[in-house]
Amino acid sequence: MAGRLDQILTEREEKITKLKSLGIELYPAQSKKEFSNKEVVDGFEQFSGKKVSLAGRIMAWRDLGKLVFVSIKDESGKIQLFFRGDLVKSFSKEEQRLGFEELKLLDIGDVIQAWGEVAKTKTGEVSIMVEEVKLLTKSRKPLPDQWSGMSDPDEKFRKRYLDLLMEPEKVERFKRKAKFWSETRKFLMDRGFVEVETPILESVTGGADAKPFVTHMNSIDQDFYLRISTELFQKRLIGAGFEKVFTLGPNFRNEGMDDEHLPEYYQCEWYWAFADYRNNMDLVRDLYRHLAKSVYGKTNFISHEMEYDLAKDWDEIDYKKSILEKLGVDIDQATDEEMLEVVKKNGVRLTGEINRQRLIDNCWKIVRKSIAGPAYLVNVPKFMSPLAKSKSSEPEITERFQPIIAGSELGNGYSELNDPIDQRERFEEQQAAREAGDEEAQMMDLEFVEMLEYGMPPTSGYGFSERLFWFFEDISAREGTLFPPLRIKK
Repeated sequence: MAGRLDQILTEREEKITKLKSLGIELYPAQSKKEFSNKEVVDGFEQFSGKKVSLAGRIMAWRDLGKLVFVSIKDESGKIQLFFRGDLVKSFSKEEQRLGFEELKLLDIGDVIQAWGEVAKTKTGEVSIMVEEVKLLTKSRKPLPDQWSGMSDPDEKFRKRYLDLLMEPEKVERFKRKAKFWSETRKFLMDRGFVEVETPILESVTGGADAKPFVTHMNSIDQDFYLRISTELFQKRLIGAGFEKVFTLGPNFRNEGMDDEHLPEYYQCEWYWAFADYRNNMDLVRDLYRHLAKSVYGKTNFISHEMEYDLAKDWDEIDYKKSILEKLGVDIDQATDEEMLEVVKKNGVRLTGEINRQRLIDNCWKIVRKSIAGPAYLVNVPKFMSPLAKSKSSEPEITERFQPIIAGSELGNGYSELNDPIDQRERFEEQQAAREAGDEEAQMMDLEFVEMLEYGMPPTSGYGFSERLFWFFEDISAREGTLFPPLRIKK
């Protein structure tokens, strides 16, 4: 295989040398592309008999001697170019035009510009009867289908440009992802939310239970954390008088990678003054249905071999009751040893600091795996939710909710805690957990507590990540990310 590749590279270098000797620019700045390939193919009746200038990458080549058939690809799709010796204009260095004889200096992978009449061949295929052809970009290396150059499972992610080029359906996937986020923005802005920016570099990070990345700012000689959430800064804006705000951008969590998690990912998070978690539950349900319909034209999906329909009524699942019913564990009464035994029995491996909160969380995760949804997890205990407001009727239970779809939590929201005394006490509990070795526990943020002392109105917040998109597509996290993190190849 290596010998064949070396041969191809040598042949291409010889063609490059010949093109240079003819005075042909390998990478000219100017080009002319009047229409997309799809416009011409789909609009054949409109374009038939007219001459157009198209451009694209050569993806296929069939040489019949006096006739050459070439397929070029642009973002919209492919179109056939038809070359005939008496039809193609002769070579011209001044006009940087290749003649019929110079076609042999082109390769699959080259980007070219072709001008000619739109017609159909005898087989009925829409084609350009080429009269003029110019080289726009010379490809020095062959595309992977010519020499099996993508055998490494990570190679498609490492060379994503080739992966997308060879599998155009993946390009469509990421166009859907772009629409997924643009529709999210539109949905929120249509309801009066204002998009705001929040810092990525934070001196104190919080808003979630996660281990942060640490970096250093040389100009002030101070360590900073890459944000794990935008929560605490957005709530500062609610304290400042904003009533509906949201952010959309990357968050960073220095944790493991699997099919549902990446250390860097995009998330949308919003805060809504004078609303509670019940108001937000309605908004989230409507948003998810809107995204499903606007991006996919449907509400029913299959993800992780589980089927669900977002149009149906969303069930509510009680946190404590579901664990008791499914696992026989009363999280108020069970000992840590009893819960650890249940967790291990269900195949969960725990690493790092193992405390009661983590044991309970993993019990819930075992239960969650069997829930297709759509459903809301509700009645989460206070000790599991350091930033959520407690229910007035049940102080140890919070006004928190999480959408459960295909066995996973696809978002998190609650009525926000705005009592500064209560918030400080919960931060202190989290800080104690950090000092005991839990690197995912939240940090003490005294400046945030001070903001609450000035007064923040009743507020509900919600956040969801691109994991929802991955579930709609039924793909892994890496497959749903254009450039996922990879170990440096040595």
